Amino acid sequence: MFENFKNNFQKKSLHERFLLFIGILFFLIYLTFGVIIILWEQFPIRLQPMYRIALGVLMMVYGFFRFYRAFNINNDDEE
Repeated sequence: MFENFKNNFQKKSLHERFLLFIGILFFLIYLTFGVIIILWEQFPIRLQPMYRIALGVLMMVYGFFRFYRAFNINNDDEE
């Protein structure tokens, strides 16, 4: 599986590799912000704990959605 991904990655143009990198980067950013919002008790924006957790989970779910889309779009281009 990793070997297949590596071969497909090397076949991609520079533009496609850049977009994949940006997709992974923003996945990590949204995931990190979601965890920070959930765990940081003294979050600068005053939110009730329930809303703070909901916002954190929403950001994490959106991050996973972006991750899925980044790989799904790249896999569609291969076929």
